[in-house]
Amino acid sequence: MKIGRRGDDNNSDSLSMSPSVLIRGKEKRNKNLARPRLSLSFSGKSFRIFASFIIMVFWVFGYGSLVWNPGFEFDEKIVGYIKDYKRVFDLACIDHRGTPENPARTLTLQQEEGAICWGAAFCVRGSPERERAAMEYLEQRECEYDQKTLVNFYKEVDSLEPALTGVIVFTSTPDKEVNKYYLGPAPLEDMARQIATASGPCGNNRDYIFMLEKALFDIGHEEEMVIELANEVRKVLDLLENGISMENKLLGAAPHVVVLNPHLPSLELQPLPEAIATDS
Repeated sequence: MKIGRRGDDNNSDSLSMSPSVLIRGKEKRNKNLARPRLSLSFSGKSFRIFASFIIMVFWVFGYGSLVWNPGFEFDEKIVGYIKDYKRVFDLACIDHRGTPENPARTLTLQQEEGAICWGAAFCVRGSPERERAAMEYLEQRECEYDQKTLVNFYKEVDSLEPALTGVIVFTSTPDKEVNKYYLGPAPLEDMARQIATASGPCGNNRDYIFMLEKALFDIGHEEEMVIELANEVRKVLDLLENGISMENKLLGAAPHVVVLNPHLPSLELQPLPEAIATDS
């Protein structure tokens, strides 16, 4: 049994994991189900125990900085998407692009029926040592995420059959009492102001969204929400750069012309005084 099995292996008896965070009962078969379908979610030690028994090759899905900066040795990368999830900037980062006093806003996933989230799946295969090293790296890097969920991964738009099953994706519990890193939703301008001003050991929060914008453009799947938020961040940065406070803006100060990105992401990112390091 393998996690991350390719979905087109009709002779395989591998598990097919549906995109949910709940365990959904026992295996069952009928004329419409060629393989048993389970939904599993793990956290911390329980995932490592599970993985130590059955993982011989694994795939991990990246929907944020992993898309442009995986940071670990992998054997294969496939561009594609997962179903019934969407990106949201609802997670705090306090050790990479933010601090406890001024947390950054980074991505997590929110379940939404009918949604799709494009990104990239990375495969690690071979020796147990390589797989263990990759997982330990990812767990440290994605420390703000309190769940690992197994999902189906698709390559073709409107595909009914997944290209891969049991792909690992790091997710977070959308509950502030359970997950201390969960910020929840906020108005667009508030999120833009937070992203424009937060910074940490790995760099600025603003560059996170600009690089995400470019990465989605590079894989051919731009996202309206990301472009809209990135443009709002550009507006805030322009106001700050020209010494115009948000309060003055609200009071009707003379507007400053800002070059926005209506469709294609700018290839010239904001200048970075800090070196960009691996981040979540």
